[in-house]
Amino acid sequence: MIEKPIQQFEAAPVVNGLSVDVEDWFQVGAFEDVIDRDDWDGLSLRVEDNVARILDLFAEADVKATFFTLGWVAKRHGALIRRIADAGHEIASHGFDHARVFNFTRQEFGADIAKARQILEDASGTSITGYRAPSFSIDGRTPWAYVELAEQGYAYSSSVAPVAHDHYGWREAPRFAFKPLPWADLVEIPVTTAMFGGKRLAAGGGGFFRVLPYAFSRWAIRQVNRTDGRPAIFYFHPWEIDPQQPRVEGAPLKSRLRHYTNLHKMAPKLRELVHEFAWGRMDMLAHIEARRAVDLAA
Repeated sequence: MIEKPIQQFEAAPVVNGLSVDVEDWFQVGAFEDVIDRDDWDGLSLRVEDNVARILDLFAEADVKATFFTLGWVAKRHGALIRRIADAGHEIASHGFDHARVFNFTRQEFGADIAKARQILEDASGTSITGYRAPSFSIDGRTPWAYVELAEQGYAYSSSVAPVAHDHYGWREAPRFAFKPLPWADLVEIPVTTAMFGGKRLAAGGGGFFRVLPYAFSRWAIRQVNRTDGRPAIFYFHPWEIDPQQPRVEGAPLKSRLRHYTNLHKMAPKLRELVHEFAWGRMDMLAHIEARRAVDLAA
């Protein structure tokens, strides 16, 4: 009798959350003190062309993602928002004009997310169930933000960077999905961190992805997938693939270094990333993560 060989099965790869924070080059937190919001409409609008390049990259890799979009952008680029949705990607909210949550009162925050949601839903023809705070600005100072999100019917937020950083961060927050309110279904899905020497390292994309070698991101995502058994949450911005964008000379040196370093390397690195790992939309990931989220109040 000839024995049949034992079949070897590889575990299915963890599907990670891929996200784009849709804002133009002049709307970033690094330039908020040198570029006035009243001047935005007079500046070169580059977000539409940059998002088109991102859509082509995602189509090439056959991946779907979530586009956390400013209401300000959607109001001026409605056709672009519909194109994103028609391509099978999720449209989610990034607030109206990139104001940080901890600078709002609860009432102002509620008005901001309601305004942005209406514009995004009108432009995309889809329901908006996800939110990401500009500059990851939900933290220990803003417990009311989750109450407002829950009462307005949001299913998930991805607004926390659980690290210490001079620009943002809530280092006491859990590294992985948690339920910030015991009475609500709302789940918070923090951006990815990796562990090294007992310390948390920011590893979810953005400037860290641009500045550090690609090998760091590969190591971090593999650690989260294989050691923790959880999905990584990765983000970037359309302006990060745009080396030809205007330079803001009046900004602080640190802000300019963070914003402009390695812009020319970003697109090739993204291409490698989206082909190497499994990626999906944040709303689909939220359904899975909600079932195993820890209760922050527990």
